[in-house]
Amino acid sequence: MELRARITEDMKAAMKAGDKKKLSTLRLMQAAIKDKDINGRTEGHDSALTADAGIIDLFAKMVKQRQETAAVYHQGGRPELAQNELDEVTIIQAYLPKQMGEDEVKAAVAGVIAAIGAAGMKDMGRVMAELKAKYSGQMDMGRVGAIVKALLG
Repeated sequence: MELRARITEDMKAAMKAGDKKKLSTLRLMQAAIKDKDINGRTEGHDSALTADAGIIDLFAKMVKQRQETAAVYHQGGRPELAQNELDEVTIIQAYLPKQMGEDEVKAAVAGVIAAIGAAGMKDMGRVMAELKAKYSGQMDMGRVGAIVKALLG
């Protein structure tokens, strides 16, 4: 099922169940998708998020933002607000693909390096672009950069 349709169906289920936290998080997710669509149209793109890959990237950013916010709340002595953010993270992550383990990431990076014939650090951008295209949402690109450097360097 397409992510947009799945979110809509889950919103209906959350309304019927009276799950206010899940409903509000799903509404935030849907609003972010619509906002991205509108921004895409105004920038000249017909549909910025027609594919699930674009939505997955958006959700990954939302998760990262909430994790950073939760850390700030913990440092500020506001554990209840931090927990609220972490609850939202849990709900959003249910719509993301399963994250790859460290060994799986290394194997994927090595495979992409071999497939495109990357020879050195000058090819890092091509490797990262290919990884993002193939494994969007399945791996943390910040951590992957270090692995790519290690294998190319």
